[in-house]
Parts: sequence; structure tokens; C-alpha cells
Amino acid sequence: MALNAPHWLTASPIAHRGLHDAHRRIVENTLGAAEGAVAHKAAIECDVQASADGEAMVFHDATLDRLTLSSGLLSQKTTQELQGISYRASPERIPTLVELLQRVAGRTPVICEIKSAFDGDMRLAERVARIAANYSGPLALKSFDPAIIAHFRGGANPPGPQGSPCPLGIVAEASYDGEYWSALSAEQKIRLANFLHYRETKPDFLSYCVDDLPNATPFLLRTLNATPVMAWTVRTQAQRQAAAQWADQIIFEGEPSP
Repeated sequence: MALNAPHWLTASPIAHRGLHDAHRRIVENTLGAAEGAVAHKAAIECDVQASADGEAMVFHDATLDRLTLSSGLLSQKTTQELQGISYRASPERIPTLVELLQRVAGRTPVICEIKSAFDGDMRLAERVARIAANYSGPLALKSFDPAIIAHFRGGANPPGPQGSPCPLGIVAEASYDGEYWSALSAEQKIRLANFLHYRETKPDFLSYCVDDLPNATPFLLRTLNATPVMAWTVRTQAQRQAAAQWADQIIFEGEPSP
């Protein structure tokens, strides 16, 4: 299967959760952070979680505690409830993916990461696919969960407008032994670390942890299959240098250029 990897996918540095800035009260994954990325000619990486009523909310964490004046699981609140919650450091509200894409309106690429509990629930993935079908701007979808990308691969209609499917990618790192991955089984960790899902996912691009570069998985995909590699999350000059050698583009925090 040929890669669906258009030039825009790695043409510009990608702002991690948008171009956010705590000093200016611009919070990650907000419309303000998206506007900041557009203004600096950067692409936007965002995250989506599912609300209790099935909407794709642009938010990274499973819980609300770190960034907002509320607490608890995002998934237990409806869209209306979530949009009534204030951030700790900004007057903005949590946007839906529809709102984010309406604001961006094709002005820069959006790389959307679909969050997952690795439980086989595809409702969020399906909601994102329905949204993508009505968006004509450059939009790519990715996930740590290979089941989501395999689900898209197995569907009759790939996400995106008819005739213009979204590039589909995998987010990965070298090891899944950290506390963040404690809910995964030993078998799942081995499968992820060794990219044993490749036959089912066949990613158009790879989003890989910069601190794990160089690594055989991105090296072989990039060298043998011309799969574009994005390196995340680049914050230091040393990480920029590693990404320049082993990847095609950076997902960065801070300034777009050194």
C-alpha cells in the first residue's frame, strides 16, 4: 500500500498542543494556542478526548485537575459542562475539535492525536472520522493505540473528505515500562515497543519520542519505506540536533526556530 504522506505533513515545524505560552496566559490545546501557531507559520498538534456525550474535546489529560478549576475525569462530563469550566490561567474554554478546525480553517496543517484507554472503544475515533469528513483543510490523524489506526484501515471509508483521506499515523516510543503505561499488559507493551502491529496499521507517518532517537523502528520505516518521522517533544538544542539527523520534522514547544 502506498503511503499517504503529502508534502504539508512535514513541511513546517509542528507546535505541540498549539503555540502555548504560560507567561502570556495562552494555554495548550486552546483556540489561542492554535492562533499562535498560525501566526508563526507552524502546524498544530492537538489532542482529543471524549466527553460523556461523545464529543471530541481538544484536551490532553484524562483528568481536568492540572489545567482547570475543576477536577475529575473529563469523560464523565458533557460537552456543555466542559465548556462551562474555566482554565486556571486563561479566560478561554475547552474547545471541541469542530471549533478548533473551524478556527484554523485550513490555514495550517492540524495533526490530531486521538487519545485512548486501549479498551477497544472506537466511539471517539468514529466521531473524529465524521468531523474529518467535513473538513477540507490539511488534517492528519494519529494515536498511540494501534487498534484505532487499524480500525480506520479496515473501514470502507477512510477518515477525511471523499477522495482526500487523512494521513494516518502512529505515536510511539522505545519502551512502555513507565508508570504512564502501567495499565497495559506485558503483551501489549511488547507489541507496541516492537511495532508488531505494522501489518494492521501500515502508518503513513510516525510520531516518535525524540529522546529515543536513534532507534531501529523509525530508522527502518524512514529508510526502507520513506515513512515520514516527526520527533516529539523537542524543547532543547540537543533534541533539535537529534531530530535533524533522525527525523523529518519536529513537534516542538517554545520557539519555532532555534
